[in-house]
This record gives sequence, C-alpha cells and structure tokens, in this order.
Amino acid sequence: MAVMNTTEDSEKKNLNFIEQIVEKDLKEGKNGGRIQTRFPPEPNGYLHIGHAKAICMDFGIAQRYGGVCNLRFDDTNPTKEDVEYVEAIKEDIQWLGFQWGNEYYASDYFQQLWDFAIHLIKQGKAYIDEQTSEQIALQKGTPTQPGIESPYRNRPIEETLELFEKMNRGEIEEGRMVLRAKIDMASPNMHFRDPIIYRVVKTPHHRTGDKWKAYPMYDFAHGQSDFFEGVTHSLCTLEFVPHRPLYDLFVDWVKDGQDLDDNRPRQYEFNKLNLNYTLMSKRNLLILVKEGLVSGWDDPRMPTLCGFRRRGYSPESIHKFVNRIGYTTYDALNEFALLESAVREDLNTRSTRVSAVLHPVKLILTNYPEGQVEEMQAINNPEDPNSPTHTIEFSRELWMERDDFMENAPKKYFRMTPGQEVRLKNAYIVKCTGCKKDEEGNVVEVYAEYDPNTKSGMPDANRKVKGTLHWVSCAHCLKAEVRLYDRLWKVENPRDELAAIREAKGCTPLEAMKEMINPDSLEVLTDCYVEKYLADAQPLDYLQFQRIGYFNVDKDSTPGHLVFNRTVSLKDTWSKINK
Repeated sequence: MAVMNTTEDSEKKNLNFIEQIVEKDLKEGKNGGRIQTRFPPEPNGYLHIGHAKAICMDFGIAQRYGGVCNLRFDDTNPTKEDVEYVEAIKEDIQWLGFQWGNEYYASDYFQQLWDFAIHLIKQGKAYIDEQTSEQIALQKGTPTQPGIESPYRNRPIEETLELFEKMNRGEIEEGRMVLRAKIDMASPNMHFRDPIIYRVVKTPHHRTGDKWKAYPMYDFAHGQSDFFEGVTHSLCTLEFVPHRPLYDLFVDWVKDGQDLDDNRPRQYEFNKLNLNYTLMSKRNLLILVKEGLVSGWDDPRMPTLCGFRRRGYSPESIHKFVNRIGYTTYDALNEFALLESAVREDLNTRSTRVSAVLHPVKLILTNYPEGQVEEMQAINNPEDPNSPTHTIEFSRELWMERDDFMENAPKKYFRMTPGQEVRLKNAYIVKCTGCKKDEEGNVVEVYAEYDPNTKSGMPDANRKVKGTLHWVSCAHCLKAEVRLYDRLWKVENPRDELAAIREAKGCTPLEAMKEMINPDSLEVLTDCYVEKYLADAQPLDYLQFQRIGYFNVDKDSTPGHLVFNRTVSLKDTWSKINK
C-alpha cells in the first residue's frame, strides 16, 4: 500500500482551480515548462477592489511557480485613457506588494496588429463595412437565429485595402466605416458573427499622438498581444468565457501555419469580485468623480484601491480578503462585512493603540492635586509581546466621551455614573460624584474622585471594577478633525438598482445614483481630542482609537490641523442594521 504524503495532499487540496490547471500544464510540459502571465488594465480610470482579485491571481500565479507577470496597458481607446491613470495603476500594484517583470502597452503592437489586419484582408478574412452600428447590430441575429451577411462582406480585396488605409489617414469620419473579420454569420457563438476588429478614432493617443486613426478592438488586440509577448496563461474573468473561441481563433490566424499546440497562450476564466453596497464600474465611478458626488478617485468611500489606502486599509488585509473568498467558476455577491472583518483582523495585529475622544465632555478629578502631571505608559499593541510603549500624560482635568456618562443609569450600566467606580485606562480607579449642567440641561462637566492606591503597581491596583474608560489630558492633547466614513450606497445591490431606476424613470445614471446614495456616508467631527503622541503620525500609519475603531491620518492633515479617517469600526454594525 502506498503511503500518502499528507503535507503534499493538503497543499493540493488548498490549490484553487486555476493553480490546479497550471500545475497540470507544467506537468504536461506545455509552453516548454514556462509560466508567464500578464495584468492588462485599461488606463481609463483608477483600479478598484475588483481589480485586486485579478492582480493577486495574475501576479500570485507567477510568483508561486517561478514565472513572470508583466504589466500591459490595454490602451486601444484614446478617448478615455490618460497618463494619470497609468501612473495610478502602477502605484496601486506596488502598494499591494507586487512588481511586474516588464511594462508593455497594447500600443507597442499597433504596427504588428495593423500588419496582421492587412494580412487578413489579403487572405479574404476581413472586409470594410460601411453600415451603421445599429444596422450591424440588427444583422447579427440572435443566439437562436442566424445573422444576415453584410452587403459589403464580399467587396473586392483591393477596395478594402484602400479604404482601410483611408481610415488610418484620417480621411474617414468616426463611425463611417469599420473593419470586420469574416468568420461565420450563422455561428451559434455570437462573437463569431463577423466581429468588428478596427474602428476610426481621431482623438490623439497619450503615447502615439496622431500617428494612428484606425484602432484595434479589444478582442483583436488582446490575444495577439498575449501571443507577441509569449504569455502562457491568460487569466480573465467569467464574462470572457464566450470570447475564448474567438481568442483562440485569432491566435491560430496570427500564427499563420506555425505549430502552436504546446506553445500558445491559454485563456482561463475565474469569477469577478462582487461586493454588496458597492458599485465598481469605472464608468459609473467616473460619473461620481466628475459630478462632485465624491471628493475624487481616492475618496475613502470609493471602492478604488487608492480610496481604501487613504481610508486606512492595509494591503495585507486585502490579500487576506481575496484569499478568504477564493476563486470559482460562478459569480456571487460577497458581503462587504467580510472585507471589513479581514481588515479588522489584520489591523488588530499591526495598529498602534492610542486615546482619542470624539464627543468630549470635561472630567474633573476633584481630589487630584492641581498642577500635578503624571506620565503613564501605554502599550502600543498588546497583541505584540515585544511591543514598545509610549507616554501619555495624566492630570486633574481630562476629556472623556460624552456617551460614557449617564446621570440616571440603568442597573447594568458599567460606565461613568454617580456613585459608581470605573477604571481610567492606564491610570486610576475613579468614583463619579456628580455633574454640572448648562441652562439647557446639557452636561458640561463630570466630577469624580480618584483612588491614589489604584495605579499599576500599587496595593489596590487589581481591585475589580466592571468598566474601563479612555481619556486624554486637557492640557496635554491635540485638537483634531475626525471623519467617520460609512458605505456610499444605501441599497444592497446598487448595480441592479441603478438599472432598475433608470428603466422605471427613464433618467440618467447620475439622477439614479443620487437616489441611491447614503446621506450618512460621511460625518465630520471637528471638536475631537487626541493624545499628543499623534503629533507626528503620518498617512498610512495604522491606529486604533481605543474603544472606538481603527483610524489613520488623512492626506489633508497638517501639523496645525490634524485629520483622521475612520477605517472601520471595532465591530460590525451594518449586519445588525440590515437585519
């Protein structure tokens, strides 16, 4: 009987289905045992959380199997693309912890693609069609009904070559002509029904300027670019499943008789990352930015990677989330709460604990000596046994959270209330003696007496009390602005809701979005106090405001005006709200 290698067996079980395919391809010696992937974003917007899943797959496969992952910008539509997006995409990939082997652009292959298109025309496999886009769409037929051939399908090759040259010289207006591949108008695969492979675009390109006026379509450029670069595994999301036969056909055509059976790019598809309460279409995100519904692509409410980064998410937490949801061959709507759970889990291990009071009321320790200041030591991260400490000052007058005091409290209220003891974290046990109110009945001061024998290391330090409160010293803290972010959308599936509203009301995407936006997605608190230890905190520092949540420094923060963003609360609140 064979002895099972349990470690190897366990690793096999942990492989996702793409990794299993890659291992099988390697075992069979395909592509000479090479692994080469690519991440091919279009530079027409900023990357969002959905792209993170693809990035982790493309770069992760290359890392795991000793291959290379290249970055290739799909820059075939100059009307929507910009250098700003190119640089932002690079920054986001590196922030996630990946580095590409080579940097390519689809525009690097414009000449090769043009030459390939000329070759197809000469072979009778492509023709210029002068019909409108509406006419072409109508003639495509349906999945159960064959299409109708274009009246231009059999035009002479020389005429097609001449018109194709005119398209690229700028002599043909946009939308007037297209180049179509001649395949099969009766094919059950709609993508085979003479797909458009070139169209006229007269907008200058961000890299090639005015050199080209005829631009290849994605389906025509993508597979050929993979082939030119030597990609072995072209990993895509599920909407490209019906495109795969066309991908393979174009690769067969471009190889032009070469034997590629074991040395060709192979397309495999996995599910997209879909999140509830999230809208991830770059087209719709651009509307939010341009119409001022958010402050920019990096608004912390946006699902963009730069938005999550600014909000305080760590790259490790995104990796953890992607690994947790996994890769499958069917689409599903994931809970946003699962992403937040991964963020909490990660930040718990790396964030520095500090004190911050967001809704302050003054606490006066009436028996504490006036003018006296003590330096208390606070552990930066109790999850780390080697964590350093920092100093926080303690004095007679402190700021405490307004919600931590109740004058007439119920029996099981364990915070500050007259006659009850609580511990002030890292300091003393105090007993509340009363409060002071203004003319309108609002509490403006809370009074308590401290027990000097309850400081750490003193005789009564271990006396049990049921409540522990955070605080900052009035004379030793810094004022701060705190931004409390929540979900941008108040509906669980904004993509489907957007479509439903537009269909029902005949309105624009912007008008439909305004109906769905959560009015409470941002609350700005301007009268907060934080311990002065945070004077030198920087963006991308991970912080836990004790008993409140995880926070980080916003890019708007200055030494004279500190600004903090709430990354995520300590506990999931949305799942309770939505039940």
